[in-house]
Formats: sequence, structure tokens, C-alpha cells
Amino acid sequence: MESKKTRKEKQEALNFQRQLTGFQGKIVAVIAILFSIFQIYANSIGTIQEIHRNAIHLGFLLVLSFLLYPGNKKSNTHKFSLWDILLAIGGVIVGLYIVIFYKDIFVVRGGQANLLDYVVAGLAIVLTLIAGKRTIGWFIPILGIIFLLYARFGEFSFLGMFAHQNFTTERLLYRMYMTTEGLLGITISISSTYIFLFILFGAFLSASGAADLFNDLALAIAGKRRGGPAQVAILSSAMMGTLSGSAVANVATTGTFTIPLMKKIGYAPHFAGAVEAASSTGGMMMPPIMGAAAFIMAGFVGVPYSTVMLAAVIPALLYYAGVIIMVDIEAKRLGLSGLSDETLPRVWDVLKKRGLLLLPIVVIVWTLIEGRTPLFAGFAGIISTILVSWFHKDTRIGPKKILKAFEEAGRGAIQVGIATAATGIIVGVVGMTGVGSVLAYNILKISFGQVSVALVLVMLTAIVLSLGLPSTALYIVVAVTAAPALIKAGIHPLAAHFFVFWFGVLSNVTPPVALASYTAGGIAGADPMKTGWTGLKLTVAGFIIPFMFAYNPVILMQTPDGSPVPFDKVILAAITGIIGVFALAVAVLNYYRTSLNWLERILFFLAAIFMIKPGMITDAIGIGLLAIALFIQIKKQKDINRGANHEYLA
Repeated sequence: MESKKTRKEKQEALNFQRQLTGFQGKIVAVIAILFSIFQIYANSIGTIQEIHRNAIHLGFLLVLSFLLYPGNKKSNTHKFSLWDILLAIGGVIVGLYIVIFYKDIFVVRGGQANLLDYVVAGLAIVLTLIAGKRTIGWFIPILGIIFLLYARFGEFSFLGMFAHQNFTTERLLYRMYMTTEGLLGITISISSTYIFLFILFGAFLSASGAADLFNDLALAIAGKRRGGPAQVAILSSAMMGTLSGSAVANVATTGTFTIPLMKKIGYAPHFAGAVEAASSTGGMMMPPIMGAAAFIMAGFVGVPYSTVMLAAVIPALLYYAGVIIMVDIEAKRLGLSGLSDETLPRVWDVLKKRGLLLLPIVVIVWTLIEGRTPLFAGFAGIISTILVSWFHKDTRIGPKKILKAFEEAGRGAIQVGIATAATGIIVGVVGMTGVGSVLAYNILKISFGQVSVALVLVMLTAIVLSLGLPSTALYIVVAVTAAPALIKAGIHPLAAHFFVFWFGVLSNVTPPVALASYTAGGIAGADPMKTGWTGLKLTVAGFIIPFMFAYNPVILMQTPDGSPVPFDKVILAAITGIIGVFALAVAVLNYYRTSLNWLERILFFLAAIFMIKPGMITDAIGIGLLAIALFIQIKKQKDINRGANHEYLA
């Protein structure tokens, strides 16, 4: 009989890739490499129709999903089965059918579908939902099924204000597979272009040893500071965010190095894990390469990715300021010191050895600011990475590393790609039924036209959905349903979408489903739930920053009327934002120079709240409250020190 430990290991293996070896491992490696080669061809060399590119992209995703991800807890985690092969063959059919028969369907038959077309369309939907269950869990497939049923049977009276005239099964299948408004629509289109190219760039940068550069550079810069290893975790995770765009991948990469260091100098295991989770989550907000949802946001809002990238700068810095302040206060409370100077690398030595690996990131930022497309920037980043890697023998990317990078990119694109395909069903149904407009109208109705209430409702919607949706899928779902309500309430369109994007990212550290925190807790040997709640506490500033830029889009380098952004207002917004983040960090940790009493804690908290909404009056009140709280703290510390001195003299 199977032991409890074995069953637990198999359960934990779900939604994680199999460790394939031998012939099966080679087959998957070849498929992943071909996937990357196709993506390079489709986005640079060849000219291919969008629907063809997206269909083949989906086909590769389905094949790799079924071969690499176990179907259930009884599945073998080291080799795929005959059933997996049959499903993968189905993925090939789905990927190639629309390409092979496109002319017959849309030219010869004038867009009139036949029975076989509908059968393949149904197969595409079913396989995508099965792949979604395997790669990212049950929530998206269930949500997809609910939306499909809603489109098919929407006239029933129990739906009330959401009722609509039913769509036929044939029309639903046609829309989902044979147009670019469903499975093969905007979401997977962004996956098959920008997202994949930047995943590939990250794989090349990783192959060059950039992770070692970031770790060493972070050690050299922050290792000596109070609680140094925690500051190292924050810096290295922020820099690694330019590689992965995934909080969990970031934790797995940098956490194995930073978490033991933090534990070594005195941080509790759960706190060390929480610091890494909070820092890695911020990597998804850190320009130039953010989470996959950022590229989708650019497509939804209809702005260049460079606009999204620049808009993210101040919010990302505010987020990391909050985490740094939290960590520093905790180090002060515990009386921790940094690492000894002898054990740390020197900045110049690190830059001399691997510093050229920073150039590809500079190339990407420069090309985006110059107005080039993200595709051009991604290719420029890949080429520059290969070129600069050859300046040092330890970093050189030769043929073996190139193939390895191709394989890693193919594997790394699966979860986000399947998420974009599956949520394409939801986006398609929203477009067909108009449910997004109805939901937006009702959010405004419930909020009585109050922007603050509408913001809280959308935030709560995102948090509830984060219980089952990964960040990219969460952003897509809420962006097409609830974000329009914020725009109608008067929020700047980019700020409204950033608001949703932000809470999608924070789902990585929002219990009870906080994957980044649980991954970090596993590395730290700490209780996952305790790590999760501590991670949430460390990222609490992240929950007020979205309200800041919703009320004041200047933080996102935007103005309500589209006029040039005044530099002085940007600086003022950044300063007041940092003050607000500091006040909130002190209130949450209940410590600054000494422990806070209830009055001090309330003063710090109110100071942070008044900093959310821009305006001279609210800023003045916030700063005034903060000054009073700091005065009380300083006086209390002096009294404690004086008392300690008297006791010593006595």
C-alpha cells in the first residue's frame, strides 16, 4: 500500500513539472526547443497570420502540458503515460487544424463551419481546460465552465440583471476557436509574442550567470547593513525580477541563497521566508520586465509597453521602500547586525567580473524608451546577452547553453501560456454577453458613485479571486469585468488597470493561497501559513499604494487630461508616498525606537491613511500626525534610556 508520505509527495507534485529522464526527457526537451525556435521564427523571420501563430502556440502549450504535468495525485511524476500521449496528440490536432483548413473554412466555405470544425473547436476547449487544471489548478477550468454555461443558458431568470439571450452551441464553439476573440484571442496573442520573447530573454540571461551577478552585487551593496542578509534578499530579488517575472521562480532562485543567510544572523525561519516572498513578489512589479500581466495590460489599455514600464517605476520603488523599512525596523527590534566585511565581495570586483551582463537590461530599457516595440527590445536583449557573455570565459553562451535556454523558455512559458488561453474563454464570453458592462454598472450603483467604495469593492473582488487564480489570470478576469467600473467612476484608465494588476501580483503573498510565501516557507523549513501571514504583513504597504496612484495618477507618470506630467508633482507624490509607507510600516510592526502604545499606533496608522489621497490639507494632517507620533516615540526612548542609566548608577 502507498504510504502517507508518498501520497503527500504526489499531491504536492500536481501543478509542478515532472522530472523526466532518459528517452522521454529528450523528447520533451526537443519539443520545448522547437517551441522556442518556432516563436523566434513567427516573431521575426517569418510572416504568419495572428490566428495561425496563436493556434500553433496553443498546440505546443497543450503538448508540453500533458507530457510534463501529472494528471492527478495517482499519476507517475517521473514519466508520462499512454493517456498523456493521446492528449498530447489532441493538442497537435488543435494546433494544426485551423492552420491546415483555414483556406477551406474561410475562403472556400465563406466562414461556414461544418460538423468537424465544431468537433475540433469543442476538443480545443476541453483540452485547454484539462491543461489548465494540470498546470494551474481547478479554479480557472471551473470558472471557464461557468462562463461557457452562462453564455449558453444566460436567459434563465435566476441570473436576474445578468440575464441575456442564449447563444447557440455552434456560435459559442465558432467564437471560441475560429476567431481571435476566444481561445486564440488577445490574451494568448500577447503570450505568443511579448511574453514568450521576454521569457526567452530571461532564460538567456540566466544561462550567462546573471543570477550570480545579482546575488554578489546585492551582497556587496547591502551585506554590511543592519540585518544585511534581508536587505540582500530584497535587492537580489528585485534584480532577479528582471529575469523571471514570476514570484515563485524568483523565490526558488534567490531564496536558496538568501534565506539561510537571514536565518544565520538571527531572523526567525518564518520571517526569513516571508522577506524572500515579499521581495520576490515585488519583482513582478519591477521594470523593465514585469509580470506577464503587464504586457497584457498594455494591450488592453492600448498604450506602448514603455508607458506601462515607466508608470511602474515609482510604485515599485514605494513597494520596495515599504519592505526595506519593515525589515530594518525588525532588525533594529532584534538588535541584529550585518555580515562581516571580510566575507563580502566588493562592488568593483563583482562589476569587473560580470558587470557587462547588466548591459542587456540597459539595452532593453533604452530600446523601449526610444519607442521600439517590446518584440524588438526582446530580440535586442537576447542578442546583446549572447554578445556580452563572450567577454568572460565563465559567462560564455555557446551552442549547448543556447539549446538549454531554448528548452528552459519552452518549459517556462507553459503555465502563463495556458492561463492566457483558458482566460481567453472568459474574455470571449464577456465580449459576447456584455456582462462586463453590467457588472461595472452595478459596482457603480452599489458604491453610490463614491470612488473610494468602488476601489474597495474591486480590491475585494481581486482578493477573493486570488484564492484560485494565478496573478496573470486574475488580472485578465478582473480587467475585463471590474476595471471598466473604475474607469467610469473617473479613475484614469491606466491607473484602473494598474490597480487590478497590483492586486493580482499581491495574490502571491495573500493567504490562504500564497504560493510565493509557501515556496519560501518550504526553503526556510518554516510553517507555510505562518510564513504566509508574515509575508502579508511585510507587504502591507502594497495594499495602500494602489489607492495612492488611483487618486493621484501622477505617481504613474500620467495626468487626467493627458498633458505633460509636472516634475515637481512627481517628486512631491513620491516623497509623500514614502512618508505614508514609513508610517504604515511602523504601525503594522508596532515598533519604531521602542514598542508603540495604542495611541502611537493609531497616530502612525492615521498618518499613513491621510497620505493616500493627494492634497495639501490631507498631506499636512498626515505629516502633523506623524510628527506627533515621532515626538512621543523619541521622548519615550529618552525616558527609557534615562531610567536605564539611573538603574545602572544606582
